[in-house]
Amino acid sequence: MKTLVCCPPIFFLLLLLTISLPSIQCDDLVDQICKKTPFYDLCATTLRSNTNTKDSNVKELASVMANILLANATDTLNYIRAQISQASDPKMERALAYCAELYIPVVKYNLPQAIDALSKGQFAFASDGISDAAKEADACEKNFSGTMKSPLSDRNKLLHSLSDVAAAIVKILLKG
Repeated sequence: MKTLVCCPPIFFLLLLLTISLPSIQCDDLVDQICKKTPFYDLCATTLRSNTNTKDSNVKELASVMANILLANATDTLNYIRAQISQASDPKMERALAYCAELYIPVVKYNLPQAIDALSKGQFAFASDGISDAAKEADACEKNFSGTMKSPLSDRNKLLHSLSDVAAAIVKILLKG
């Protein structure tokens, strides 16, 4: 008859910790980084929902956030284009076209160049490109005035906030 040798409970605890340690370390890093941004909840939720942040360092988290910012800006530009095609009011159409003109360089040049700069360690250049996205979202929003309500307010605000978070993470890299 064979007897089953049981391991002490501490062995199972150590095994469990060893298996879950990488994700705990990542969550700790996300928590530490996001506490240094202006929008902790947005930062933490965004980074934790992205599978590319597992076992990431600060530079990789900055890159993930910049790519999310680019995806958001691209989605907003596509939304603006759809709104332009549906606009019946010439003033609204002009205001939306102006916003499209602001978003196009952000999507095609500023953010892709910022992401590339991040990968090359050119953090100051990356920070400038990321910050430009927030400035263009603000300029778009200010374009709607008087009785004309912006159909982009929520999108512009989110883009601005994501930009602030991404820029804050890049500034951590700048400080070394």
